[in-house]
Amino acid sequence: MSDHREVQPIKKERSPFPQKSDFFTAISVDCVIFGLDRESLKVLLIKSDFPLYEGKWSLLGDLIAKNEDINQAADRVLYERTGLQNLYLEQVMSFGEVKRHPSGRVVSIAYYTLVNIDQINLLKKDHELHWHKIDQVGEMAFDHNKILNICLSRLQERIKSEPIGFNLLPQKFSLRELQLLYESVLMVELDRRNFRKKMLSNGLLIDLKELEDDVPHRPAKLFSFNRQKYDPTEIKGKFI
Repeated sequence: MSDHREVQPIKKERSPFPQKSDFFTAISVDCVIFGLDRESLKVLLIKSDFPLYEGKWSLLGDLIAKNEDINQAADRVLYERTGLQNLYLEQVMSFGEVKRHPSGRVVSIAYYTLVNIDQINLLKKDHELHWHKIDQVGEMAFDHNKILNICLSRLQERIKSEPIGFNLLPQKFSLRELQLLYESVLMVELDRRNFRKKMLSNGLLIDLKELEDDVPHRPAKLFSFNRQKYDPTEIKGKFI
């Protein structure tokens, strides 16, 4: 007598770990290049070459190569797009919303740096690069507005606690120039008296006993930054 019972398929338990076929993610880097000039804080943008965002501006970025470290990729993007190198790029955070890129799953690592526009020379290439005032940046490609805003907040927080702005000033500078720098980055107007009191009390300025020359206003005292006295463990959190 034959057995006509239906054979039930054996159910395989799904592994608790992702399988190789589950990975469909590309990784990219996006560099936010902040620049200061005599007018305001700006950001360096490039015209997007992605068809969906034709005519829109975007941050400087690219996919990470197979055998490339993340930091190396950021340095490469900076050099290939602008010709700049040996700049400090600070890693901020990752952006990994599922639908942030129309071509598929792309997780981006954001970096930023701050430069003096008058002290750099951008590499001229076929693509279009342009400095944009921060408060005049329109809608950009992808989620680059979000990346820009978060990097801007990080820069503003850092300049409050660390003297990173001194690298953008001439070796000799006035308190007026220093205050304009901070106002440009923080995008606020600072009280002149309180600012001077704060800067002169932290011991990081050296009075050069010199005055400005060839200026249309009353010559101001000149100072320099005392790098030897700067101790981040003492100043951090109360610099400005």
